[in-house]
Amino acid sequence: MAKKLSAMSRNELLELQKEVTAALKDFDKRKKKEALVAAQKAAKEHGFSLDEILGGKSGSGPKSPPKYANPADPSQTWTGRGRQPGWIKEALTSGKSLDTMAI
Repeated sequence: MAKKLSAMSRNELLELQKEVTAALKDFDKRKKKEALVAAQKAAKEHGFSLDEILGGKSGSGPKSPPKYANPADPSQTWTGRGRQPGWIKEALTSGKSLDTMAI
């Protein structure tokens, strides 16, 4: 395996590069896993989980209260954030304003 790089063909060098890249990714993956296990162990020794120490996994924050309701079906609400529901789009297209649907 101790072949001189200068004596290798372009294809051999590219193949070696692929192998090295894959080996580095695998190495990093193993080291991260070892670090995670060590951090979990240290947290456990102190009576905590790693999530408790890191503040938990914060998926989405607290839900925003709805600001608009469908006049035809008040159970359909919208916070005013994100994609507009179909009933909002239809109402706006028909000339209504958001103020008429405000809660």
